[in-house]
Amino acid sequence: MNRPVQPNQPGWYYRLSSFFRNKFGEPVYKIPIDAGFSCPNRDGTIGYSGCSYCYNPSFAPSSKSSSPIPTQLSITEQINRGKKKKSQAKHLAYFQSYTNTYAPLMYLKELYDEALSSPEVIGLSIATRSDCVTEKTLDMLESYTQHCHLWIEYGLQSAHDETLQQINRGHDTASFAHAVKMTRRRGIYTCAHIILGLPGETNTMILETIDFINQLGIDGIKFHHLQVIKNTTLADQYKQGKVTVYEKCEDYIPVLCDCLEKLAPHIVIHRLASQTTSAELLIAPHWPEGAGQIASAVETELRTRGAYQGCRYKI
Repeated sequence: MNRPVQPNQPGWYYRLSSFFRNKFGEPVYKIPIDAGFSCPNRDGTIGYSGCSYCYNPSFAPSSKSSSPIPTQLSITEQINRGKKKKSQAKHLAYFQSYTNTYAPLMYLKELYDEALSSPEVIGLSIATRSDCVTEKTLDMLESYTQHCHLWIEYGLQSAHDETLQQINRGHDTASFAHAVKMTRRRGIYTCAHIILGLPGETNTMILETIDFINQLGIDGIKFHHLQVIKNTTLADQYKQGKVTVYEKCEDYIPVLCDCLEKLAPHIVIHRLASQTTSAELLIAPHWPEGAGQIASAVETELRTRGAYQGCRYKI
């Protein structure tokens, strides 16, 4: 695994773009893939309503279904539509929608192999749940590390079991830690998703989630701010006044920078904030700032503090 030396520069954090340039010497682009997977928290295996905040079409641009049947566009067609026009640009096939290890192994292998059959695709990024990987799943995925670049993205959201119960996550922190441990010993890169501002969580609890991630030796992280999306349980709770959000971006930036200060310097930042693909589905908050403006605000805040990623990290 590539672990860079921290530059100790105010405003610095380890961007995914920098990671790719360090490893491959050039940019690498992700192509979102909807392979038609379901989720055990929606199909009745552990629940039907899903996580309280989740409505997949709000953040997965190609998401069309929640059934195990492939969507109308094949994997190859989605890759051809999503790849950059730049000649010979490198890409990762990002299996994004729902739970992308939730199927028989042979079916998974067929999908992953199809994605890797495109010459522009040098690797995979697979979003899944910690309770949807087994030793056999990871044995199969480990075989891909011999010839391609591989990330597994596990949804954690919070390191507090009481919060996970409240948002109907369907697994606990022990499940997450076990999955990461199984994955890391196989040389697969791991990325954790967390949500800042979950119901009932204090800033202290958020920083405890960062400590938990540091202890597990995770390679990457995606930060999300809590968003209220139509067609979710959270939307009903928000309308009843039971849930609050960071109404303004400037309310979120200081909390995010607190997290970055405590985050281990080798952990790659895949995302700084949530993204929705449809303004019509978003109830709150409505920020005018885009991804570039949020990144700029983070750098400004860190420089103002004289801070950088990992400046308060403790081994």
